[in-house]
Amino acid sequence: MTAELALVPSRTPGGTPLLTASGEIDLSNVDGFADAVAAGVERGTPLTVDLTGIDYLDSAALNVLFQHSDHIRIVAARLLVPLLRVCGLTELVEVEQAVP
Repeated sequence: MTAELALVPSRTPGGTPLLTASGEIDLSNVDGFADAVAAGVERGTPLTVDLTGIDYLDSAALNVLFQHSDHIRIVAARLLVPLLRVCGLTELVEVEQAVP
């Protein structure tokens, strides 16, 4: 069964590419997430990946974030930030904790 995942590409008010994800990211749908991140990164400016609506992500999703670490910044919910710290992603990527 495929986990529910919604991906919305847009731009921030300042014009920066933004990818807003909500639901769950796992092996069943990581290809769509990877394609959306790659498309956002190809625009040439750093991509903001908004994970505040993500309830679950697995190592496949983390791998996508690591692959694009030179070209993204992440906004994440408070409960997701420790996972990003423990896996070492915060050493490579600017991670902003979303304000509830």
